[in-house]
This record gives sequence, C-alpha cells and structure tokens, in this order.
Amino acid sequence: MPAEADAKDDRAAAVTPTIQPTAPWRVREVMALPGDRLFVRFVDGLTGVVDLSALIASPEAGVFGRLRERSLFEQVTVEMGAVVWPGELDLAPDAMHAAIKQHGEWKIQP
Repeated sequence: MPAEADAKDDRAAAVTPTIQPTAPWRVREVMALPGDRLFVRFVDGLTGVVDLSALIASPEAGVFGRLRERSLFEQVTVEMGAVVWPGELDLAPDAMHAAIKQHGEWKIQP
C-alpha cells in the first residue's frame, strides 16, 4: 500500500502547477546595481530603483549592515514575489511598489 501512495503523491506533484504570485506589488525581477541599489520589475510591469545606500552605510543598519559585503549584496533574488538575500534578509514588496509608483524609486533610510 505505501508504494501506491508514493506513486500517487509523485503524480500529483508532477501535475501541480507552479504558484505564480499575481498581486501587482509582487516582484518579478531584481538585479543588483552599483552604489548599493537594485533594479526591480513588478508583476504589473512597474519598474524602478531601490536605493539601500543610506541604510547599508548607517550605524543603525542592523542586519542589513551585512549587505556592505558586495558579494552578499549581489546574491539578491526573488522568492515568492519578494526581494531576498541569504540569511533571511528581505524587503517588503508592497511598500517598495507604493514608493516606486509614487516617486520612481524607493530610498530606504535608517
């Protein structure tokens, strides 16, 4: 019986579609730019820049101070519609979308 259950589980996983975030503020693409900035594209097509330079350089950077290491900063990726780095660092995509929609960029201050 367990062999049949395993086979059924495998078939279900094979036909289950990948979940694609569809909220307009979900991030589709991110790319590290010079100067501790990011280029982002959202699922609704909105694009802009996130400027983390003031935050990263600040003594109040907290966990984001680790992003001063350029090799870590460049490991940025999108996970479930959010901008993330290794070590459980992430940015709020809804706040990012609102700021970029209003100003064309999001300058994150400490």
